[in-house]
Amino acid sequence: PLPGILAASVLLGAVVGLNVWLWTAKQLVLSLAAPVLCLLAITFVQVSFRLLAEARSRRGLKEAFGQYVPATLVEEMYHDPEKDFGFEGESREMSVLFSDIRGFTTLSEQLDPQGLKQFLNAYFTPITEIIFRNHGTIDKYVGDMVMAFWGAPLRDTAHAQHAVETALGMLAALPAMRGDFRARGWPDIDVGIGINTGPMNVGDMGSSFRRAYTVIGDSVNLGSRLESLTKFYGVKLLVSDTTRAAVRGVVFRRLDRVRVKGKTEPIEIHEAVCLETELSPALGAELRSHEAALEAYFSGDWDTAAERFGELASAHPERSVYALFVSRVEELRQHQGPGWDGVYAHASK
Repeated sequence: PLPGILAASVLLGAVVGLNVWLWTAKQLVLSLAAPVLCLLAITFVQVSFRLLAEARSRRGLKEAFGQYVPATLVEEMYHDPEKDFGFEGESREMSVLFSDIRGFTTLSEQLDPQGLKQFLNAYFTPITEIIFRNHGTIDKYVGDMVMAFWGAPLRDTAHAQHAVETALGMLAALPAMRGDFRARGWPDIDVGIGINTGPMNVGDMGSSFRRAYTVIGDSVNLGSRLESLTKFYGVKLLVSDTTRAAVRGVVFRRLDRVRVKGKTEPIEIHEAVCLETELSPALGAELRSHEAALEAYFSGDWDTAAERFGELASAHPERSVYALFVSRVEELRQHQGPGWDGVYAHASK
């Protein structure tokens, strides 16, 4: 509206000035009210139209992104239109998170349809709140699975940091959630979370009948694979090496060097354990022992690897990953030939 008001003011000044000059210099008496009222009416219509257009634009923006991102981000997008966001597809460096409930099929059989709906709503509400609090965008809910990403629609230079902090927040919220679920007579829950960072295509995609603001690409698929691998390793949160490299202030356990199904290049995967401020001396000692055992494993020193993983499995029977490595080392000792590169190939998704 501002340029229209300025233009109308200039025209109004010109009309009044011309009228005064004609009166004083040429002794011509011309009507002043008609052109002034006409200009004011045009200005009013123009400003009203632009304000209505702005209101429609704001409503459209909220309707489009309000389901996916926090309301504060929608407001920021509206008030700062110079920022880089939009519906058009583009490639960005981003982070994606996948999370689902462990044993959901068995769990769902214990509830009737109405109870299952209430159960999922009670689970997704606090989880979504944590994602929004850390500047995440909800991609979709599929059954018990939630998918979220960071870095769009607004760019976020700390997208990996925010994704990992979100995952740790989700795990920290589980105990209170379990207590609430028990009080309602619902079964306990546990989750697995996978996070990957890399180039992804993001935008408004779909058909003429239904569309969604989503991300696609190999980096997205890898995030899904990591979530699936949490069951194999008996951990709750796995991240890729690219995510690990972009995060500060978090304690990680290097877990394995793997080649996931559908990928040719191996990657290192890491378990996000806790914030550095929460690291206890006992946990720090355990992580150092694990790293030493893993170094022996990667170098093919089967005797040392078996001994150290065996000690860890005895000291921490609740962590199934140590028993998994004890079993794997024995298998490799018998069947692995020369040229060991430390990469374990997963045959299933």
